[in-house]
Amino acid sequence: MSGDELEALAAEIRTLLIETTAKRGGHLAPNLGVVELTLALHKVFNSPEDKIIWDVGHQSYVHKIVTGRWQDFHTLRQWGGISGFPKPEESPHDVFATGHSSTSISVALGLAKARDLRGEDYKVVAVIGDGSLTGGLAFEALNNAGHLKTNLIVVLNDNEMSIAPNVGALSTYLSQARLNPTLYKFRADLEQFIQKIPKVGETTFRYWDKLKDSFKYLVIPGIVFEELGFTYIGPVDGHNLRQLTQTLTDATRRQGPVLLHVRTKKGKGYRPAEENPTRFHGVPGFDVGTGALPTASGPPTYTEVFGATLTEAAAHDDRIVAITAAMTEGTGLKSFAHAYPERFFDVGIAEGHAVTMAGGLARAGMKPVVAIYSTFLQRAFDQIMHDVCLQKLPVIFAIDRAGVVGEDGPTHHGVFDLAYLRMMPGLTIMVPKDENELRQMFLFALKMDKPVAIRYPRGQGNGGNLSTVQAFKPGEAEVLRTGEDAAILALGPMVKKAEEAADLLKTAGINCAVINARFVKPLDRDTIIAWARRVPHLITVEDHVLTGGFGSAVLELLAEVGVRSGQITRLGYPDQFIETATIAELHNLYGLTAEGIFRSVAGRPLTLASGKK
Repeated sequence: MSGDELEALAAEIRTLLIETTAKRGGHLAPNLGVVELTLALHKVFNSPEDKIIWDVGHQSYVHKIVTGRWQDFHTLRQWGGISGFPKPEESPHDVFATGHSSTSISVALGLAKARDLRGEDYKVVAVIGDGSLTGGLAFEALNNAGHLKTNLIVVLNDNEMSIAPNVGALSTYLSQARLNPTLYKFRADLEQFIQKIPKVGETTFRYWDKLKDSFKYLVIPGIVFEELGFTYIGPVDGHNLRQLTQTLTDATRRQGPVLLHVRTKKGKGYRPAEENPTRFHGVPGFDVGTGALPTASGPPTYTEVFGATLTEAAAHDDRIVAITAAMTEGTGLKSFAHAYPERFFDVGIAEGHAVTMAGGLARAGMKPVVAIYSTFLQRAFDQIMHDVCLQKLPVIFAIDRAGVVGEDGPTHHGVFDLAYLRMMPGLTIMVPKDENELRQMFLFALKMDKPVAIRYPRGQGNGGNLSTVQAFKPGEAEVLRTGEDAAILALGPMVKKAEEAADLLKTAGINCAVINARFVKPLDRDTIIAWARRVPHLITVEDHVLTGGFGSAVLELLAEVGVRSGQITRLGYPDQFIETATIAELHNLYGLTAEGIFRSVAGRPLTLASGKK
């Protein structure tokens, strides 16, 4: 396509992005910012023979559109539709599945070395944002790639943001590079000028080439990358298609690793997203004309309750500090950060560092609270084990987005946290049944001088009275109703569904006890053992995979004490990665509904008054 045709295509794609995400939700601002960059990449490189790796992958919509999926783009982030992230099963153009940050350079280096070892000939490009570059894994890969001198291209998509505005020394450094975009052009123009001098040009240029290592400290904003072994090019306007294609073509001619610094604007081409890129990073849907997002009514979200409780507690205890990893607003810490900026730490996309820093704060007598999404806390497994639990340090982990999270799919579902946390000695794990119980659990955790994890789901609470005070004892469950035919041991948001199922079962003549487990570790041994001996059927229900989860903990307990109970049924997710769909669709699919629990207890489907099942 010609330059004019590409510009027209860019405009069409922006319209498609806006209209589709307005209906289906999704990551709008990141994709609007990479339209020209994506088109330039596909203009210069021959995908899928050449490999394009998208870091995180939430900015891959344009890539999907231009690689044969535009006709199905209306199915974005739906059950059976197009994933919101790269998915190799979906297309050979999606080279590597991504959803977490800072992985692309490592993947690209692996692909490039495999290419060299096999004697093949294709290009490898990693596209990474400046936010993802704050992750330690990205620096490990840059260091190794520079050492190996392998041919690969890293495109640094610099929009000054991850989900929220970037923080840290690297962000400051890149800001300085942005302020001096003429420096790279000056160097390139000077090289061309010297070479063109008649007779002496080439000789002079050879001397210039030897001197430029000293000179580059004055004129190259990317000196850090040069010192790591990369040829640095940029900054380049990421919305200038002609310049992008020319520069990418130049990068392919360089030997060894190349880093191309591209400046883009998040939300480009849609004013509401340009003005508020954080709000339009990921949207549930919106009005195209006004940019108005849907307003929630009803109870506050678990995230809001956590943030308000933490801010309130911090007013009475100046030892309380909060840490997050580039998700201030998403984890509910915005009000805390505003009220206590000196006690708030956004460490960037660096979950492992966040946890170990919390360990250091705790060792020095502070009360650190680490607020991170369940799926991202996986990235700090060793730090939780070695730097907190081993040392018995009083760090509180506020684990948001636990359970399935909906349309972001398998890379973002928080369904593994109980399994990877339950094995850690000395860690208390609590799961609230509603937003008031979350509040009370958090206040209780602040009084405990040990590591504590509290997991809670995405979305609104159940409307519980936030002023109700509950007394907790470690490992104490709550018996909500009794019954002699069966007992449901429910966890977190499944408690309400268990109570609804008990109501349905009662109409069928089955009296069912409901127990709010509250604690996964330590378990309420006495209550669980007593009910296992009392009823013929015990059911555990959790918004988590069955492998290593709450139900597994109950089975282990009963096996340990030799209780030979009757039938035991575990409800949760199977041993697989959970698909993309709405939360309600996933709960229905895996039987985590009142009707699903009814079916498991009664041994038959629920029959409605109409006679339908």
